[in-house]
Amino acid sequence: MSKDIKLETKIGPDMKEVKADFAATFAAFKEANDARLAEIEQKSSADTLLDDKVARLNAALEAQTKKIDNLSMSLSQPGLETGGHSEAKSAWDSYIRGGDTADLMALEGKSLSSVDGDGSYIAPVETQSTIDSALKDSSPMRRLATLRNIGTGLFKKPVSADGAASGWAGETEARLETDAPDLQLLDFPVGELYAMPAATQALLDDGVADVDAWLADEVRDVFAAQETAAFVSGDGVNKPKGFLSYTLADNDLQDWGEIGAINTGTAGGFDPANPVDDLLDLIYAPKSRYRANGSFVMNRRTINEVRKFKDADGNYIWQPASEAGAPSSLLGYPLIEMEDMPDIASEGAAVAFGDFRRGYLIVDRQGVRVLRDPFSAKPYVLFYTTKRVGGGVQDFDAIKVLRTAT
Repeated sequence: MSKDIKLETKIGPDMKEVKADFAATFAAFKEANDARLAEIEQKSSADTLLDDKVARLNAALEAQTKKIDNLSMSLSQPGLETGGHSEAKSAWDSYIRGGDTADLMALEGKSLSSVDGDGSYIAPVETQSTIDSALKDSSPMRRLATLRNIGTGLFKKPVSADGAASGWAGETEARLETDAPDLQLLDFPVGELYAMPAATQALLDDGVADVDAWLADEVRDVFAAQETAAFVSGDGVNKPKGFLSYTLADNDLQDWGEIGAINTGTAGGFDPANPVDDLLDLIYAPKSRYRANGSFVMNRRTINEVRKFKDADGNYIWQPASEAGAPSSLLGYPLIEMEDMPDIASEGAAVAFGDFRRGYLIVDRQGVRVLRDPFSAKPYVLFYTTKRVGGGVQDFDAIKVLRTAT
């Protein structure tokens, strides 16, 4: 087989057909929800059958949205291919497929090296890039936040709690002395994220199969689930510190190191009379410089609730994505589904809004490590894969939350 031959593996429904089904479901949802709202206005309650119909259509919209996202992701991934390998990549393939470490040891001190004497090896750049790319596709916070690669176990970032000192002066005029900034040092330590996928020897013996793509697919969802939970509510101990783990303070009284919060005025829910006003208050809680790149973040159950809201002109404030792979929108801002956000509950912070790229920093320590274990689960081969990740808030004014509280 020629080394230049590419094997196309993309299968599945046509994107146009899926989007057409979605549009039809959304139209049916709006019709049913309009009828439900009309009944509530006339009778103060809606028919149970109508409520059930809206709930079913809401669930169908959610399923079809995920289907479009998954199909878009699969279409964006390249087909399997065999091409020229670097020396490091060839040595790595020999290790992954057959456990041969001779070439790796010959490269030790160059591009690959054993780690801590435990028999694991640092993956080559190509393999790490494949894993990082797959992880970014699955992790909503990685698409929103700032990413930084580091070479140590701790990243320190000095920030000015009261903003950088500045002023105006003519070209030849003396510059007035500015006050010393109130510098705070933020620490972003990394914790170890691990997974242990298993492979059959038949897969490893298949010279056509891309083992890097297989490994990336296997660890992607596990890593993404663990990461996202930590980025939202992690306690910062051997893991990132989530933005909801910082002190939540009333937005008007927020101090440095705290996240500003807006209350709905209703315990365990939105304002029953004007729920859209709660979301508008949240949009205008951050300063204007953060709103231009702002995004809403909430879980699917909260999305199902706000999908039913209308503005004063009777228009739905939730709108489906304009193209495959793009997020839906809420009041004109991107809406990102993040399953680890809390549900709507008394005192809960169910919705977040802001410029997460300026507000949250994710640090990746360079080097994905893999330990090949053909003994513990015969006849399968285990791959103990570790990645070191940290994270935390870097700008406390950039992210605001909405609490369903009085």
